[in-house]
Amino acid sequence: MHYLRNMWRFLVALQLLPALESGEETLVGGQAVLEGVMMRSPHAWAIAVRRPSGEVATMSEPLERPSEKHKWMGWPVVRGVMTLGYAMTLGFRALRFSADVALEQIMPAEQQKEKKAEISGWVAGINIAISLAFFIFMYKFLPLAAATELKRVNAIFANPIMFNVVDGVIRIALFLLFIWGVSLMKDIRRVYQYHGAEHKTVFAFENGDPLSEGTVQKYSTFHPRCGTSFLMTVMIFSIVVYIVANAIFPVTTFWSRFATRIVLLPVIAGLSYEIIRFAAKHRGSLFALMTAPGLWLQRITTQPPSDDQVHCAIVALDQAMELEKQNGGELVIA
Repeated sequence: MHYLRNMWRFLVALQLLPALESGEETLVGGQAVLEGVMMRSPHAWAIAVRRPSGEVATMSEPLERPSEKHKWMGWPVVRGVMTLGYAMTLGFRALRFSADVALEQIMPAEQQKEKKAEISGWVAGINIAISLAFFIFMYKFLPLAAATELKRVNAIFANPIMFNVVDGVIRIALFLLFIWGVSLMKDIRRVYQYHGAEHKTVFAFENGDPLSEGTVQKYSTFHPRCGTSFLMTVMIFSIVVYIVANAIFPVTTFWSRFATRIVLLPVIAGLSYEIIRFAAKHRGSLFALMTAPGLWLQRITTQPPSDDQVHCAIVALDQAMELEKQNGGELVIA
């Protein structure tokens, strides 16, 4: 029973992965995991996960920045796609580590001596496949199917602009419903608390304050570089992209529209990344208004953390900074 519960937590957290992490390669960021926090800097990353016993399990490794090895990965739009893919890969490893720590408490001590408690490769692969299938079905297939059905009911929805707006509104509604629905689960609400701890700790670091529980707790849980903001920007901006794409390459059948939505995913992700970067530097711009709903949504995806949860975030960031000094030098937030 405990094993199945842990697998369920892992699967739901995996689906939430893009909303729980920050995807900026050049700054400090992090991600909430199961009972812990992952923190990363440009050249290092570290995870701190609290065991049921109260001990904190940690792991840290140096990182290579893809854009330093391949200059083309730093090009506008391309860098967004590459950074997101890199962050997702790293985020999955962090989430898997936290699930493995939880499994250690389930497996008998004598069995742990023979075999390390961890999620096997094939189980992890199945979880990724399920998560990807869920994403495509929930946010691509269902909204398109609903908009297509509405078009049959009323001719007004046959207008390309109206069709794509309705498709986008349904997509956003499903996303909000999922984010809110899983927040009612006790285990996921704790993940949202660790998400808040990560944001507070990053804020304290960026302001040059000492990393202590008391100091960190003074900061907000809402951070502009959050994955939640990125996802909401993607959802909103995709409506514009689909309208433009439909004007340039008119498609009318259900499956051709569905294929277009899959093909355009990297383009939308890359452009959304650039919008968020621009909005962060130009707070009064129209693009900043586009990213505002993501900050509002963090009222759900981040929750006030306890001091123990903040402590995990501090431990993870301290270890990441220690490795950063060894691999990239002293990181200074200007």
